[in-house]
Amino acid sequence: MGQKADATKPARTRSGPVLAREREVAKTEAINALLTRPIAVLPANIGDPVRPFALGLWNDIRPLLKPDISVSALRRAMATYVHSRSYQIAVARAGSVRHNINGEPVERVSEADRLNALRKYEGFQARYRSSKPTSTSPAQPTKTEAIQTALLRRKENPR
Repeated sequence: MGQKADATKPARTRSGPVLAREREVAKTEAINALLTRPIAVLPANIGDPVRPFALGLWNDIRPLLKPDISVSALRRAMATYVHSRSYQIAVARAGSVRHNINGEPVERVSEADRLNALRKYEGFQARYRSSKPTSTSPAQPTKTEAIQTALLRRKENPR
């Protein structure tokens, strides 16, 4: 029950780590498949925390790229992960901390970065709300209802 109540709070007021779901784990597996060894900052299992990256982490990850893989493939995989909703929520949380390649905390997320991530998250929310179908128009009456309405009008307005 507490989990559901937490889900309704805005991202900036919730506390605690953002936990990886199946989609985040799939993204991290795709990243690790491009590298000579897995990196500990990424969640390996469902329920592991999604941790904000330390600034400049790319410089530590790039040398781990397998020789037959292009740098652009790694960039795309990393971008998919860091631009995800869960990652942005993890960065936007108050008191969030950046982590190095080994998953160790190194520095607090700056207020500017936190607010930027919060804006991105709110953009996700706005797109989600706008993509939901809304039923602003009344449902079309059935044929029976249309006939009944027409007959009632005739009785109300005799010739």
